[in-house]
Amino acid sequence: MPGTNLTREEAQERARLLTVDAYEIDLDLSGAQDGGTYRSVTTVRFDSAEAGAETFIDLIAPAVHEVELNGKALDVAAVFRDSRIALPHLVAGSNELKVVADCSYTNTGEGLHRFVDPVDQQAYLYTQFEVPDARRVFASFEQPDLKATFRFTVKAPSGWTVISNSPTPEPSDDVWSFEPTPRISTYITALIVGPYHSVHSSYEKDGQSVPLGIYCRPSLAEYLDADAIFDVTRQGFDWFQEKFDYAYPFAKYDQLFVPEFNAGAMENAGAVTIRDQYVFRSKVTDAAYETRAETILHELAHMWFGDLVTMQWWNDLWLNESFATYTSIACLAYADGSRWPHSWTTFANSMKTWAYRQDQLPSTHPIMADIRDLDDVLVNFDGITYAKGASVLKQLVAYVGMDEFFKGVQAYFKAHAFGNTQLSDLLGALEETSGRDLKTWSKAWLETAGINILRPEIETDGDGRVTSFAVLQEAPALPAGAKGEPTLRPHRIAIGCYDLDASGKLVRTDRIELDVDGERTTVPFPAGTARPAVVLLNDDDLSYAKVRLDEESLRVVTEHLGDFTESLPRALCWASAWDMTRDGELATRDYLSLVLSGIGKESDIGVVQSLHRQVKMALELYAAPQWREAGLTQWTEATLAHLRAAEPGSDHQLAWARAFAATARNPHQLDLLQSLLDGTQVVEGLAVDTELRWAFVQRLAATGLLDDDEIAAEYERDRTAAGERHAASARAARPSEEAKAAAWASVVESDKLPNSLQEAVIDGFVQTDQRELLAPYTEKFFASVKDVWDSRSHEMAQQIAVGLYPALQVSQETLDATDAWLAAAEPSAGLRRLISESRSGVERALRARAADAAATA
Repeated sequence: MPGTNLTREEAQERARLLTVDAYEIDLDLSGAQDGGTYRSVTTVRFDSAEAGAETFIDLIAPAVHEVELNGKALDVAAVFRDSRIALPHLVAGSNELKVVADCSYTNTGEGLHRFVDPVDQQAYLYTQFEVPDARRVFASFEQPDLKATFRFTVKAPSGWTVISNSPTPEPSDDVWSFEPTPRISTYITALIVGPYHSVHSSYEKDGQSVPLGIYCRPSLAEYLDADAIFDVTRQGFDWFQEKFDYAYPFAKYDQLFVPEFNAGAMENAGAVTIRDQYVFRSKVTDAAYETRAETILHELAHMWFGDLVTMQWWNDLWLNESFATYTSIACLAYADGSRWPHSWTTFANSMKTWAYRQDQLPSTHPIMADIRDLDDVLVNFDGITYAKGASVLKQLVAYVGMDEFFKGVQAYFKAHAFGNTQLSDLLGALEETSGRDLKTWSKAWLETAGINILRPEIETDGDGRVTSFAVLQEAPALPAGAKGEPTLRPHRIAIGCYDLDASGKLVRTDRIELDVDGERTTVPFPAGTARPAVVLLNDDDLSYAKVRLDEESLRVVTEHLGDFTESLPRALCWASAWDMTRDGELATRDYLSLVLSGIGKESDIGVVQSLHRQVKMALELYAAPQWREAGLTQWTEATLAHLRAAEPGSDHQLAWARAFAATARNPHQLDLLQSLLDGTQVVEGLAVDTELRWAFVQRLAATGLLDDDEIAAEYERDRTAAGERHAASARAARPSEEAKAAAWASVVESDKLPNSLQEAVIDGFVQTDQRELLAPYTEKFFASVKDVWDSRSHEMAQQIAVGLYPALQVSQETLDATDAWLAAAEPSAGLRRLISESRSGVERALRARAADAAATA
């Protein structure tokens, strides 16, 4: 939509001019069951610092009926354009604005999203406002530093429930009148409306009582494990209130599992929305429960960091998200009675690899990004904002000390409650409590882009005793097109020394913690000490850096990677091997051999599932084409062998079943999938439940063994929202020109699909076994992507721009086509960034293939 951007300078000027006091928002959602539009009436009171000044308020609406400023009706046609209502001739001091508009329900997961459950045919609504979408529901000064109180009044259909940031009142004639919120930002206000199912409890401690609620659609109620969710939530309340030394700042805490949600969750104050795929309909591994717990705790941490104290502008988005990520992982790792004390292993295995990947793209940027406008921030919810930032916060905690870190955080919350801050406010508090000068640290870590590589330099004498030991630090050149210069940084790291014990296990025998700075740092290692079997830099994963093993350590790790007694050093070595594969330093076939030799000993199910994904990606993108099929065959045979050997009913058995289903290829394997689906064969302990059935259906459809009628029959078994998504994906996966054309048309040539179905069709459309069938769509993609970007909402356009980019066409021709489009199309900065990132993936795959081919030669 044109004219919907907001620049940093405009926001600064508006914040200089205005102090916003209160909003009163009256919404008539009584016709929500039928969709269309709804009446939105906004009254906002604000102060102006200057008489006669002019500003604007934000609104995206198909019709505006009335704009009244200080009792005077304004000419709507003259003041409303695109997404702004001009407000001329403000009075000094108090002003009052009333806006009456018709606003639209959406099916994109932005603004007020409307979904109809195929099970009960009832509509379910929820809002999603981050970054700039409160303006789709009510007139608002859409920037985080113009906080205010919000009083919502909502008319809803009879029998529905309305949930908002304030406690839910008793309705009168189907009108729900909420008490005003504390002072909060527009983007964390919320409304969730519909015939939702709910479970209620409370958090009680030392006289404090916080009402807790969990909501989902009635069609998911039988699967809602509310007790487990409440347990994690209470654990978070205990840990955060102790560490933050600040009581939970809102009147209640609801968690609402909502349909067709674009992200994992959203930190609306006191009314957190969460994707309802976290209500598990079928058996999942413990890794899925851990991921859900981390999401729950991440959003709870935001109640303090983000909601109570909020960034002044979006360049501190990284701090908002990184703090929530770091503290949620720390809570899982350190809280009394935690089910996941190994959560730093998961962090190293998943979040860190995401960060390393993002940091090597041409779009790499400093953690504290330069956010010029809303378009910048919309594409900045990335691996640097979340994962690198959290990694660097972990490094900061190691640098200043955990007690000092949280003492600084406590002072920060007390000083800035219900206000807005910048990074310097937090660093200043941490300097006070730690005594460390963080200005140099901040400049090196937060204001520069790129990654460092740490390598050990170990010399020994003829008896294998260490004569010298140093850590070498490199700052590789930034990717082509990236801004900035390579930077060496100060790292606080641990070095782990591991030896094989009598049982053949790799056990840590020594740990050295030190500061690494500059190109070469000498390690205080006693001269004459026998060289350890494995020397692991950045043990305990304290810092953020790519780590390489020396030749001897690599030899031992290659033979014994599965023999580390602890999960974290295993994860660090797995991550290093994967990074070397992506960088073309380790051939794909050698990575496959390493995984096959060690994965059977890997106990951490999250690591196992990551290895499944990474091996599949390596084989499909990084393997030399002439060897790819042989590698895939070897891998698929291994997945089946592990499936048959796994403990019946175990998480590992389920993970191997999914890995086998993802890559089954020859007639015997596909016959087995079909037999497991129809029940003529069984694997002891393996429950072929709803979600696993769909995994089998997806693969059988993609290999041409299920037709549309058979997919439709499967949907009849599961006529739910999830079943609808799976069926759409399976239809798009079929290996025929007709199936691909229909899928493409439904996504690119039409804009009728809701966000979740569009995503499902894209996922099905892109099949790695169908490169030749998909090849003609490279040209079609470049012919249409700019128009899609310019005409669709951000979330919908980004799904298409990223999901349909021809990433499987790994060739120089794809790079050339991308370069030609970038030169000619004049895309916006956001679209240019996404296409450049995708191009980088093809370029990396070409390099890795060359390395894999060279290994054979």
